[in-house]
Amino acid sequence: MNANVDATSEQPILLREDNEGVTTLTLNRPAQYNALSSEMLAELQAALDAIDADDSVRVVIIAANGKAFCPGHDLKQMRSSEERAFHQALFDQCARVMLTINRLQQPVIARVNGIATAAGCQLVAMCDLAVAAEEARFAVSGINVGLFCSTPAVPLSRNMGRKQAMHMLLTGDFISAQTAQQYGLVNEVVAAQELESATLALAQKIVAKSAHAIRIGKEMFYRQLPLDLSEAYAYASERMTCNMDSHDAREGIDAFIQKRKPEWKGN
Repeated sequence: MNANVDATSEQPILLREDNEGVTTLTLNRPAQYNALSSEMLAELQAALDAIDADDSVRVVIIAANGKAFCPGHDLKQMRSSEERAFHQALFDQCARVMLTINRLQQPVIARVNGIATAAGCQLVAMCDLAVAAEEARFAVSGINVGLFCSTPAVPLSRNMGRKQAMHMLLTGDFISAQTAQQYGLVNEVVAAQELESATLALAQKIVAKSAHAIRIGKEMFYRQLPLDLSEAYAYASERMTCNMDSHDAREGIDAFIQKRKPEWKGN
């Protein structure tokens, strides 16, 4: 990770910080508002792959340096080639990153400090949770340059009502952080000076839970969504039975009955 360096600042374009089970990945192209170049996507993919195999990481925070969270793809890079194969490879690369976030064993929290547009809004929508500063704004603005935000539409339509999502996609209009919370795109809106501490507090609350239960729960939640009701219940019952067979579930229930703090083992 951090093999790619921003030529304008000579700094790594993605930073990683580990702190007591919480790993923060920080987009670090502030002069470009943290646009998702192919290099940035490659760095994110490598970092997420490494984290998925690291049981010491319990929660991931995706943050950004500078005034913006992420404006989406690097438009100059997108226009550097007319080749269809070039654009297909770029969008496929982005989709892999988004799917990796979804399939990651650890919960992922977006810490949104500023604007999040197009694929940047997609990144927020793909995270399991999101905390936004009051000044943050969101849009899927590709339509303004003749490009319907088809890939951002995938998680957007799974986070909010269809009419709210279509309004954003068809108009390119910005919505405020408060509206994004009402729509279901973010969980919490806080003052800018409280953004880092509020996000960390949420992450630490999750770290305090059983890693085994969190791992099973995240996978179960997303896998049951496309199933019909009876199939979803059958799958959830099987997962809950598996969870109940674990040390952590037995320990957690015993600790509750005995009015003591549980001692998790992560299995």
